[in-house]
Amino acid sequence: MKLSEKTTTSGSSNCVVDDDDDCDDVIYVYKPPEQLMLYILQPPLVQACFHKNLDEVRTLLQQKTEVNFQDAEKRSPLHAAAFCGDPEITELLLQNGARVNTKDNRWLTPLHRACCSKNDDVVECLLRHQADVNARDKNWQTPLHVAAANNAVKCAEYLIPMLTNVNVSDRAGRTSLHHAAFNGHIKMLQLLLEKGATINAFDKKDRRAIHWAAYMGHVDMVQMLVEHNAEINCRDKLMYTPLHTSCANGQENVVKLLLELGVEVDAVNVYGNTPLHVASLNGKDLAVRELILYNANINSVNHRGMTPLHYAAASTHGGMCLELLIKAGSDPKVQ
Repeated sequence: MKLSEKTTTSGSSNCVVDDDDDCDDVIYVYKPPEQLMLYILQPPLVQACFHKNLDEVRTLLQQKTEVNFQDAEKRSPLHAAAFCGDPEITELLLQNGARVNTKDNRWLTPLHRACCSKNDDVVECLLRHQADVNARDKNWQTPLHVAAANNAVKCAEYLIPMLTNVNVSDRAGRTSLHHAAFNGHIKMLQLLLEKGATINAFDKKDRRAIHWAAYMGHVDMVQMLVEHNAEINCRDKLMYTPLHTSCANGQENVVKLLLELGVEVDAVNVYGNTPLHVASLNGKDLAVRELILYNANINSVNHRGMTPLHYAAASTHGGMCLELLIKAGSDPKVQ
């Protein structure tokens, strides 16, 4: 969600996604793939774990099969058992010397894998064997980050008592609350707040959970965050408010909610753009309609001397926005 405005060679302006050098701008967290990892060429022990064949696993271990085998991506049989959610196989592997905190080439541990696939029984088993609840992957994300992103509430309930701080941030500065908000997981949000999550925690770009919930259009999430005293006019480093972010992505229901809650309708970002500018240049006509209904300044001039009307006219998708602004009385001569 990079919300910088850049002018193209044709002169039109658009909000674009633009990554930082040091971290991905879009929230990333490990999630289960659409299809199970292919283990066709894996050794028998890994295949047995994936097929949840306890007897076969026991037989192979009795034959002294290497329990800590790692494939080309450094995934072990324990990773497979944790991902597939078989606590009995997990326990058997651990009893036979499997390394509980082994990491694959993305630095994911079996605990990360179990949390991503919401296997709470496996999480409980791994924790009994001293799995590291603070283990970080290459994005510095802990198992709690993964649980929050995947709505693994039961897993989080096992993890949190083992933690000294639920507000640990990843490489982008995001806490588990950011990940729950981005994905719209209400129950996870409730749990994290009950356990002391900081509601106005900000990431490296000063974005709060409410920025992400607004951007993704999670109305109920935004409502709950506000009820727990989230700042509705908070700003990131580019001075974007949640209203700006919801307008950028055309989330008209969130726009309407925020306006009803009394947010600053004409807040300006570092470019001098109001939410109406942002909605207009992105062609989000439903957001434009809501802003006009709440008396947004249709002739507001940004630092380039441009109004929302100018942006709507320059935008590839701004035709309907242009029509709405003209009907509302926007002055094309304003500079």
